[in-house]
Amino acid sequence: MARIPAVTRDSIREDLRNIFDEINAGSGGIGTGPMSVLKHSPEMAKRAIPLFEYVRNESTVPLPIRELAMLTTARAKDCPYIWNRHVTLAREAGVSNDLIDALRDRKPLPPMSELEKAVIDMSMDFFWTNRVSQQVVDVILSHLGAQGLVELTTLMGFYAMLAFNANAVDFGMPANSDEPPLLV
Repeated sequence: MARIPAVTRDSIREDLRNIFDEINAGSGGIGTGPMSVLKHSPEMAKRAIPLFEYVRNESTVPLPIRELAMLTTARAKDCPYIWNRHVTLAREAGVSNDLIDALRDRKPLPPMSELEKAVIDMSMDFFWTNRVSQQVVDVILSHLGAQGLVELTTLMGFYAMLAFNANAVDFGMPANSDEPPLLV
């Protein structure tokens, strides 16, 4: 974190150290990534962890679609950390190399499933117009149902928030990435 120092227990107000200790002791996903920025506000981080855990790891949205949504959000927000943290995970989950490379390089997209196209269209709608077309909603509903639509929407919103934090503090790239960088 180039713009702010990494948070430590000693840098937190004394009355918040018990919360800081609690979030560090748990399995809540706060390590060294963008979620770690939230530890500067321990109470906020404590409240964010359950939502993060659900949308990231437990959602009813299939894993390849979750990873694609994280990538499209990272691309839309030009967030190199999230992109490079999730690109290998997306490949391992089954998102095609051609689709990932086209998203990264802002090239024409290859053929893809109807649901993958809807996720990309949803991302473009969200981040460029702040609305989602009925056509996109209908496709997502037909594949994921209302619960999946809401969870996908929340996942993209949560990752946009993480991207805002990562970019605000100039988080940069994760360590040990073998992937080509996301050019912003």
